[in-house]
Amino acid sequence: MLAINDLTVSFVGADQPAAVKGVSLAVAPGETVALVGESGSGKSVTALTILRLLETVAQVATRGEIVFQGQDLLRLTQPEMARIRGNRIAMVFQEPMTSLNPVLTVGAQLMEPLLIHQGLGREAARNEGVRLLARCGIAEPEIRFRHYPHQLSGGQRQRVMLAMSLACRPALLIADEPTTALDVTIQAQILELIAEAQAELNMGVLLITHDLTLVRQIASRVCIMRRGELVESGPVGEIFERPRAVYTRELMACLPREEKEKNSGAEIEICAKDLTVDFKEGGQLFRRAKSRRAVAGVSLAVRRGATLGLVGESGSGKSTLGLALLRLVPAQGEIIQQGVDLQRLTPRELRRQRRRMQIVFQDPFSSLSPRQTVGQIVSEGLWAHEPGQGRTEVAARVAQALAEVGLTPEMAGRYPHEFSGGQRQRIAIARAVVLKPDFLVLDEPTSALDLTIQAQIIALLKDLQRRHQMSYLFISHDLRVVRALADDLAVMHEGVIVEQGRAAEIFAAPRHPYTQALLAAALPG
Repeated sequence: MLAINDLTVSFVGADQPAAVKGVSLAVAPGETVALVGESGSGKSVTALTILRLLETVAQVATRGEIVFQGQDLLRLTQPEMARIRGNRIAMVFQEPMTSLNPVLTVGAQLMEPLLIHQGLGREAARNEGVRLLARCGIAEPEIRFRHYPHQLSGGQRQRVMLAMSLACRPALLIADEPTTALDVTIQAQILELIAEAQAELNMGVLLITHDLTLVRQIASRVCIMRRGELVESGPVGEIFERPRAVYTRELMACLPREEKEKNSGAEIEICAKDLTVDFKEGGQLFRRAKSRRAVAGVSLAVRRGATLGLVGESGSGKSTLGLALLRLVPAQGEIIQQGVDLQRLTPRELRRQRRRMQIVFQDPFSSLSPRQTVGQIVSEGLWAHEPGQGRTEVAARVAQALAEVGLTPEMAGRYPHEFSGGQRQRIAIARAVVLKPDFLVLDEPTSALDLTIQAQIIALLKDLQRRHQMSYLFISHDLRVVRALADDLAVMHEGVIVEQGRAAEIFAAPRHPYTQALLAAALPG
């Protein structure tokens, strides 16, 4: 159905090598082909070139062929491409919030391909749109049809994108990281929806991802890209069992693996007893504010020098619990760190205690100030908590912190936007560890990172923990990463800890039905 032959794509005027170099691959009806590689390998450029979407935002030069159902797409006029784009070939993008129009309702956007490509009247298009939402697993589709994208959760927005892409019953679906940063249960549901549509329509799927476990689950063939070139391709079983290319073997080695030796110490670094967090909602003028309970009577402990993994779906209260432990959101209950009740501290006393506990946020680009250099960002905690130091001493400690996380001291004069995602996460970690804290909250620190970068961050966190005996609360929905890092595990659902204990024991024999469902979705087989 789709045959890409010797495709080369270059950005005109850019002083860089070609983004895609001589790539050839094919997708048959009903087949799922995975295109795998790190960020910058050329995966998305290849996908966007199939639909000729790059020509609308940049000057590109292309060579080769993209033959779809007997037509070379590179030779078609834009009006001819418009009849194929969104109709015969559909695409699901990685981040639905930036792909959906924020000023149009979900229904208006869902009706658009039906009106343009299917020629339906408005009433028929509306009925079909509601049916598609229901088919894609969205509850109360009539109501959601009238909502705007910001009123939906991440999983719901991705379902809307999937409904839009399936509206015209396409022959080929290009799915560009369709489940990145989604909870494992939502991820499983999205993949199930794609599989159902594929079976019904005999639809070919080109899946672009860096998640090798996902590839093994759903793809029949896999193509490995690096620096714009296809380094290896073949049946999934063959590539996973007998990878030929050195780069493919390196990727396989980056898959998170559980360590046999875990920290078995019993001394407690920080613990919470009956911790409860309520948020006020709907507090408009002349209305009584309603209270929503985000964390409900949680008790847990983080052992010194060990990692407690905290897992659960979005909205389960994981991040709120992490912030509450650091007293960054108000909470009721006890929070004891090394014998000190944080809830009873005055603001001055709490400020002194804060140097012993730090946090690394999920998205370093939004948590690092774009107006400060890396040196200013990393040194901020030193100036706040150890004000008696001179500039030379602070600069030396910043350089040491950067070196500890695998960056060079010369990078201190640069700004966050000058770094890659993995480097920015290292900067965020350097900012947290420069004070040598006893307790570190890590809120999804490897989410949406490439497999190789993810492996580097995991290795870095393990090394820092061994060196400084830090205790981690590791919040994540990626259970493979948690299994590689965590000594203990707590499973959170709707504000409550439903199961906790030693990580190895829970992964081997989960007791609670929710834990069982979570592990089955994240670690099939």
